Amino acid sequence: MSTSEFIRVERLSKTFGRFKALQEVNLDLPRGGFLLLAGPNGAGKSTLLRLLAGLAKPSAGQVQINGVEPHKNAQARAGLGLLSQHSLLYDDLSAQQNLLFFSRLHRLDNVASRITQALDEAGLATRQDQQVRFFSRGMRQRLSLARALLHDPSVLLMDEPFTGLDLDAAGHLRQRLERLKKQGRTTILVTHRLDEASPLIDHLALLKQGHLCFYGPWKNPDADTLAAYCDQHMGSGI
Repeated sequence: MSTSEFIRVERLSKTFGRFKALQEVNLDLPRGGFLLLAGPNGAGKSTLLRLLAGLAKPSAGQVQINGVEPHKNAQARAGLGLLSQHSLLYDDLSAQQNLLFFSRLHRLDNVASRITQALDEAGLATRQDQQVRFFSRGMRQRLSLARALLHDPSVLLMDEPFTGLDLDAAGHLRQRLERLKKQGRTTILVTHRLDEASPLIDHLALLKQGHLCFYGPWKNPDADTLAAYCDQHMGSGI
């Protein structure tokens, strides 16, 4: 792997019984790249994210992040941040307690300052002692992103983070992602919200029925152009 290829996926396949979720997917993403992973429901997007996160083992092929296969290396997995469709938060704990629990799982140092900074960046400093059960969808998503970034991962993986967010919450999330991109965070985003994703991305991958039908750089920030391109390669239903 060259220094420019921070994430490499090579002939990656994943099967569940007779069902082929992914079939010989190849892609590479440079350090600091922002990739949109798009496709219809059932295309294999979430499966690919789980393989990238080291939460599943490939049936064939391999995933390498900075030269290491994450499902084989706990240290490599610790360098990843995952924002899934499930918040992974505990409703009976406060925002601060949720982050404290996560920091202990990762055996982090400087815990108090990390949590204070994370809550401040998430705009939740005044809600730090409130139980998560009372949080709105947008507040939960902000806290989930704070959790995913608490250990300062080199790679951020996000699965439909804009789902269910109102305009204000979606705008806040987009601004956070813009700042993370400027910081050089390597990011892979799965979303149907092309209007939110298009200004952020610099690489595009299109999946359909487990096959990668397009992968390459993407420089056009126009959402309508992105949607038209996706429709051209995959048909409607993204």
